[in-house]
Amino acid sequence: MGRVALPSWLQPRYRKNVYLFIYYLIQFCGHSWIFTNMTVRFFSFGKDSMIDTFYAIGLVMRLCQSISVLELLHIYVGIESNHLFPRFLQLTERIIILFVVITSQEEIQEKYVVCVLFIFWNLLDMVRYTYSMLAVIGTSYAILTWLSQTLWMPIYPLCVLAEAFTIYQSLPYFESFGTFSTKLPFDVAIYFPYVLKLYLMMLFIGMYFTYSHLYSERRDVLRVFSIKKNM
Repeated sequence: MGRVALPSWLQPRYRKNVYLFIYYLIQFCGHSWIFTNMTVRFFSFGKDSMIDTFYAIGLVMRLCQSISVLELLHIYVGIESNHLFPRFLQLTERIIILFVVITSQEEIQEKYVVCVLFIFWNLLDMVRYTYSMLAVIGTSYAILTWLSQTLWMPIYPLCVLAEAFTIYQSLPYFESFGTFSTKLPFDVAIYFPYVLKLYLMMLFIGMYFTYSHLYSERRDVLRVFSIKKNM
């Protein structure tokens, strides 16, 4: 007896694409809501809106960043084609800055740099998730492809600078309040401001590796897109 062909909606590739499309759609909606909310608030209240940015959109921002950890699993199991280590570096940057530095220190949440950082993050993510969402269903636009592979070039270094400045501004508060600093057995102490200063140096080293990877990826994607366009 011959094998019975599975309906298209039961095929593994179809299920994978549906799952990825829904994931990208959820992330796009979340980041679009954040960006729209920040824009409307700024035009309504001006610079005053920047002070309470975290209170207005912090919960949704943390939710979106928490869900983004799934992307490491996507790459690991092979349902998303990307390199694991560069994506791990990018996610680690945001998780540390958002959950460890900003969330733990209320004084930092009112700084202008938090609003600037969130704008950069959401600009990149709105374009990236739009491009990925359409790519899953086999749709591509030249302008969107170019934008998704180019926008990060000026904005990603600015993100890293904003992240570094956020850490720098948080150091006095970590020193004053002793947040995350602890004393371990055998007279070993962890002074968290030193950990942050060490991470500050690693942040720029990680930026070099991530930038190099993204540049290579941009070159390959635009080359393939150009070939497909000319076929």
